[in-house]
Amino acid sequence: MRTGCDEVALHASRALTGKEAGFMLCHDCHCVIPIPDGMRGDEHVEAVCPRCGALVHLRYPDSLTYTWALVITAMILSFPANILPIMKVDYLGSAEASTIMDGIIYFFKEGSYGIGAVILTASILVPLFKIVGIILILLSIHFRWKSWLRHKTIMFRFIEFIGRWSMLDIFVIALLTVLVDFGFFSTIQAAPAATYFCGVVISTMLAANMFDTRFIWEA
Repeated sequence: MRTGCDEVALHASRALTGKEAGFMLCHDCHCVIPIPDGMRGDEHVEAVCPRCGALVHLRYPDSLTYTWALVITAMILSFPANILPIMKVDYLGSAEASTIMDGIIYFFKEGSYGIGAVILTASILVPLFKIVGIILILLSIHFRWKSWLRHKTIMFRFIEFIGRWSMLDIFVIALLTVLVDFGFFSTIQAAPAATYFCGVVISTMLAANMFDTRFIWEA
């Protein structure tokens, strides 16, 4: 049986989490409030923020469930987003559709390595990195992996930051659709993959917003 001195030595050997110290964080104004007396062992504890009046939870409710659902949705949508055509070009009545990879290969063949590298990074590598990264973090929480906690938190913050840049491909297509519209001579239109690609980006961004990083430290 542990004595009081053993407990003090245990806590002194590592930093306490806010939950262990008896505090909660408001999700709206980030005010730190104490956990109500008698509810420290309750995982579903709720309180009202004294600063902004918002409902405060110890952890985001159903955070892991929503994150799993959104990242699986993004993974499913990524297949049609990369396989189906994302852009259709009509030139003198002749239509030609191209996928994301077709556009990347075209720029590399034309010697525009910088543009090709940017599209490859924003349209292929970044969404893949976000999906794989979030899944690894969720698996580490499920199996309670205790290593690389700080590194996983930093990786998630990076995933959260770069999420919006995945829309670069859609932004380029939207610009071309407006600028290249010469009727019968030449037009550019978005193809079905554009919708799926938007779904991938939105799903990963929502997954990052729904995820509570404090679950990483529960191990």
